[in-house]
Amino acid sequence: RFEPEHLGKLNFYLEALDQGHRKAHENPAIGVLLCASKDDEVVEYALNRSLSPALIAEYQTRLPDKKLLQAKLHEFYLQNVPVDDA
Repeated sequence: RFEPEHLGKLNFYLEALDQGHRKAHENPAIGVLLCASKDDEVVEYALNRSLSPALIAEYQTRLPDKKLLQAKLHEFYLQNVPVDDA
């Protein structure tokens, strides 16, 4: 279950990663916080004053059909492969 302190810990670790390991040519680190459940009001309060962009969403606990997943992954790959490599 999402708790506001989870977001604080995630931000702490991301800042430590950026200050201690990020190279000059790299973008700031991003984090993913997975929780089985959330209270929308708690999430809203936790994110309200945050200066970093954040998204909170529900996720599915089962994967889509294998053929659909393969097709979407292939489509994503083709959108992100450089033109010379296609």
